[in-house]
Amino acid sequence: MNSRPAPSPSAPPAALLAEVAAQSARETPHALDALVDVLRDRFGDSLAAVLMYGSCLHSGDPTDGIVDLYALVDGYGAAYPGWILAAGNAAMPPNVFYTEARSGEVTLRAKYAVLTLDDFRDGAARWFHSYVWARFAQPSRVLWSRDQDALQAVHQAVAHAALTFFRETLPTRAGDTLDAEGVWAQGLALTYGSELRPEDASRVHYLIQRNLPDYTRLLEAAAASGALEGVVEVAAEGGYRVAGADQHRRQARRRWALRRWQGRLLSVLRLAKSIFTFAGAVDYAVWKIQRHTGITLEVTPRVRRHPFLMGPWILWQLIRRGALR
Repeated sequence: MNSRPAPSPSAPPAALLAEVAAQSARETPHALDALVDVLRDRFGDSLAAVLMYGSCLHSGDPTDGIVDLYALVDGYGAAYPGWILAAGNAAMPPNVFYTEARSGEVTLRAKYAVLTLDDFRDGAARWFHSYVWARFAQPSRVLWSRDQDALQAVHQAVAHAALTFFRETLPTRAGDTLDAEGVWAQGLALTYGSELRPEDASRVHYLIQRNLPDYTRLLEAAAASGALEGVVEVAAEGGYRVAGADQHRRQARRRWALRRWQGRLLSVLRLAKSIFTFAGAVDYAVWKIQRHTGITLEVTPRVRRHPFLMGPWILWQLIRRGALR
């Protein structure tokens, strides 16, 4: 399912790494330490790092919704007590779990995805689908890392995520000249549209207005280093001129049409897999689909009795109602 684009360079440019390191090290609420402690207790010595991204990071309030975390581990076999979860994580990464933690008088709620550090690096730099690199091209924080080696590995992967984001999204605008806001608006629209979460334009606008200085510095560091040679160049009149002609634009858009189908199918399969990773997964899946598509699904008694039918049932409902176009 995760076919790969062209290989990325072995090491990201120093300026981009420095920018990633500075952004990922920014202060976060101390209440999040309670969630980190839960993951350290669960995964023990196999845990390499804990990352935060997503809506609670953008809002700055970890109590306003569900905190999005990534738990990066050394290996799936070492991370789980049994082989079923390990096999599922390896076959279709990531596994996603729900947890809660108390911090003083506050209850924090989180869902966390589990990937090996190797899969995280591959997902950021080599996977065809944008599941990892779209998330981590955007702002994230390293809440905890086991040691300096793990921290540096995370920084390199996140820098590659930004490079992959630019290399895979910009060719759809071949021949155009864009400012930094236009670069990110195009990329975010494409990557959100390639999952079962086609956010409307207002969401992209919100993210850009919230994060444009960070987005701009990442783009500047990548373009100035030469890492995007043949993809984009700084235009003499200002902004960024995307390399290529109409043929390259058409080819890139065909790739994104394929990503949309692949991504929505993977989203359904991952939701179906979640029945094995946390309680209430059927209701969670239905809620998430309604939130991101506006489609309300009535769960049949048969699906509740046999939740392993959830994936095919959801897929059929979405096709029938035109959500997977």
